Amino acid sequence: MARPVVVEAQGLVRRFGTATVLAGVDLRVGPGTIVAIFGPNGAGKTTLLRILATLLAPSAGAVSLFGNDAFGSHAGVLRRRIGLVAHETFLYPDLTATENLLYYARLYRIDDGSERAAELLAWAGLDAHRTRPVRSFSRGMAQRLALARALLHRPELLLLDEPFSGLDAAGAEAVETTLARMREAGGTVVLTTHDVARGLALSDRACILNRGRLAWESLGRAPADAFAAAYRRVVGDG
Repeated sequence: MARPVVVEAQGLVRRFGTATVLAGVDLRVGPGTIVAIFGPNGAGKTTLLRILATLLAPSAGAVSLFGNDAFGSHAGVLRRRIGLVAHETFLYPDLTATENLLYYARLYRIDDGSERAAELLAWAGLDAHRTRPVRSFSRGMAQRLALARALLHRPELLLLDEPFSGLDAAGAEAVETTLARMREAGGTVVLTTHDVARGLALSDRACILNRGRLAWESLGRAPADAFAAAYRRVVGDG
């Protein structure tokens, strides 16, 4: 039996007052796929991810996740299958790194929460800082912990908004390796990034979002020169 499409968005529109941020976006992503979404600031990338994470309802259009209406009666169950890294870390600053992960492990009812938290703290290079409050972390450390939080419950769909922000080369490489392994295991990743070289190398498909519309999409992995030409054509040089 074929596995259902993981993400299917049709005609997504999102308005904030009189401003239209998404103006009819169609996106279809199958299992075992990494899709990178590029575009200038204000293109609607963050809004799109927030809708796919079911944190924000569209003004019009429909979203299906794992074959179910993302905003229907199964929404709560679907959220348990999603991991999200957003501009906000969703970490509690007065809790330590370990306490944050254990808190989320309880929310997700993870049986091996302590072991999973220890595993991810080691993966994030934060084991030596596990008892420090998050408010004392640098931007890069907080980003690594946010990534660990998103991976904690072994999500089938990972939504990442600028995941490489604040990471050093070693941290970015660890994230790339983890995403590649997730894809090999049949997981799905949708990410936004301004890091064109890293995003193109990692993704199976590239999209350009501009002025709330999906202005270009590659059929497969996008060569850098083809992507650059498409970006200049639909966005410009600025």
